[in-house]
Amino acid sequence: MTSLMITCALVLLICITSSKILYKFGIPILLIFIVLGMLSGSDGIIGIYFDNYELTSQLCSIGLIFIMFYGGFGTSWEMAKPIAIPSILLSTLGVVITAGLTGFFCFKVFNTSLLEGLLIGSIVASTDAASVFAILRSQKLNLKGSLASILEIESGSNDPFAYMLTVIILGLMGNKGYDTIIPMLLNQVIVGIICAVLLAKLTIYLLRRVHFEIDGFYPIFVMAIAVLSYALSEHFGGNGYLSVYMTGLIIGNSKIPHKKSMFQFFDGISWIMQIMLFFILGLLSFPSKLPSIILEGFAISMFMIFIARPIATFSILSWFKTPLKQQIFVSWVGLRGAASIVFAIYAVTYGVPIESDIFHIVFFVALFSVGIQGTLLPLVAKKLDLIDDESQVLKTFNDYREDTSTKLTEVTISDNSKIANKSIMDSNIPQDLLIVMIKRKGEVLIPNGATNILPQDVLVITGNDFDGLNDLNK
Repeated sequence: MTSLMITCALVLLICITSSKILYKFGIPILLIFIVLGMLSGSDGIIGIYFDNYELTSQLCSIGLIFIMFYGGFGTSWEMAKPIAIPSILLSTLGVVITAGLTGFFCFKVFNTSLLEGLLIGSIVASTDAASVFAILRSQKLNLKGSLASILEIESGSNDPFAYMLTVIILGLMGNKGYDTIIPMLLNQVIVGIICAVLLAKLTIYLLRRVHFEIDGFYPIFVMAIAVLSYALSEHFGGNGYLSVYMTGLIIGNSKIPHKKSMFQFFDGISWIMQIMLFFILGLLSFPSKLPSIILEGFAISMFMIFIARPIATFSILSWFKTPLKQQIFVSWVGLRGAASIVFAIYAVTYGVPIESDIFHIVFFVALFSVGIQGTLLPLVAKKLDLIDDESQVLKTFNDYREDTSTKLTEVTISDNSKIANKSIMDSNIPQDLLIVMIKRKGEVLIPNGATNILPQDVLVITGNDFDGLNDLNK
C-alpha cells in the first residue's frame, strides 16, 4: 500500500513540476500528462504493465463527471447567452455532421463496416472540454468578440452528444433495431435534462436555506450532487454527462453562499481528474502498437482537421454571419482529447465485435490533435489577428475576478426599498456588487446569503461598478 501511495505522489509531483518547465516551450500541459503515462507504461521506461480496460473505464467515468461538472459550473451564462444558439448547434448538429463525414470516410477509405466507421466518427466527433479549458486558461488567450464563450459552451456541451451517438451506434451494432434510435435519443436527452434541473434547483434551495456549521461541507455537498446527477440519469436511461454538465451550469450561475471557495475546490478537483485521466490513458496504451495504426490515425486526423470539422463549423456559423477568420479559428480549435479515448474504451468493453484497433486509433487521433492543434493554437490566433489585448478571457468564466482595486460605499435601505425584508440571496443585487458588512442599530453584522436585509440597514458594499446602486431603493 505504501508503495502505491509513493508512486501516486511521485506521479502527481512529476506531472506538475514537468508541466511548469515544459510550459515555457508552448507544450500543452495535458499532452505532458499523457506522454508521462506512456513513458511509465508497458512499453515505456518504467514498464508498469497495465491493460485493464474495465477499471480504466470506471475511473475515467468518475473523472469526466467532475471535469464536465466544473465545465458547466465555471461557465458564465451571462457571457455565453448571446452566442448560446450557435454554440449549442455546434455541439449537437456539428457533432452529427463531423461524426457522419468521418464515419463515411472510414467506411470508404479503410473498408470498415458502415456502423464501425460511424462508431469511430461518433467517438472522435466532440471537442475535448478539458483540453480547451486548459489551453484557454493557461495561455490566457484574450480572444476577440465572443470566441472564448463559443468555444467554452461548445466544448463543454458536445461530449454528452458524442457519447449519445456512441451509445446509439453500439446499440445498433448489438442488433438493436433502427426503430429504437429515436426513443433512445429522446430518453437520453429528456431524462438527463429533468435530473439536472430538479437536482440543481433543489441544491440551490438547500444551499440558500441550510447553514452548515463547517464551511468545508458546502463543496462536499455540491460534489455529492454532481455524482448523484450523473448516477440518477444513467440509472433511468438518461445521459449522465449531459445531466452533470447542466447541473453545474445551473448551480454555477445561481447566487449561492461560498461560491468562490467552491470554484477553488472544483478547480483543484478538476485538475486532479485531468492528470489522472491523461496519465492512466497513457499508461493503458501500448506505443509499440501505434505504428500498425499510424496510417489510419494520421489520415483520420487530417480529414477531420481540414475537411470534416471545417464543413461542420462553416455550415453552422455562416448562418450567424460570423466573420470568416473566426470561423477558421473555431474550426481549428476542434481538439480531441480524453473524452474521445474514454468513449473508445467504452466501445471496447461494450461487448460488440469490432475489427479495428479502435482504442489505439482514437488514442493517436487525440494525441495528434492535442500535440499539433493545441501547440499551434496561440500561433493560429495571432496569424488570424484574433488576439484582443484590451479584454480578459477569464471573463468567460464564473470564477473571474477583476484585478483592479475595488472601492467601498454605503447605502441606507429605505422603508419602501425593493430589497427590504428579503434575504441577500433573493434580493437580485447586481453580481458586480458584494455586501461585505451591514450596520444595524449600532451593531455590525457580517452577512451571508441567508441574511435578511431590513429597512434602515446601512449596507457596506464593495465593487468596481456602482451603477446598479440607484435601483436598490426604488
